[in-house]
Amino acid sequence: MTRREIRECAFIIIFEKSLRDDSAEELYELADEVEGLEVNDKVKEIVEGVIAHEEEIDGIISKYSTKRAIPRIPKVSLSILRIAVFESLYDDMTPVNAAISEAVQLSQAYSYKEDTSFVNGVLSSFAKNISGEENVLA
Repeated sequence: MTRREIRECAFIIIFEKSLRDDSAEELYELADEVEGLEVNDKVKEIVEGVIAHEEEIDGIISKYSTKRAIPRIPKVSLSILRIAVFESLYDDMTPVNAAISEAVQLSQAYSYKEDTSFVNGVLSSFAKNISGEENVLA
């Protein structure tokens, strides 16, 4: 699987998780049975990482989402934002700009144009702050 396919599969599972109260394992089985999605270790790493850090990630999203509180963010956009923030913070192999670019592409494929602008805006603000922190630490 390509990195994009891994991310898209993780997105579908995380989105499904936002609609259901199933465990990650149940969602993996459902993804395989219903969607025919390949769930490999990297997909599981993203899904389980987002779930494990959801509270922290949502706090970060809230900080940069000046127009919408978490409950008012469409679940598609929220799922995409969660993956991008998780990858930016916890995946050393994914540069922040790549995580944002991939999130915007997922949003273009799965959500409304206005929501894509929202996702891009939140992640751009987040990225500027991360860059500033890295410069201070350097």
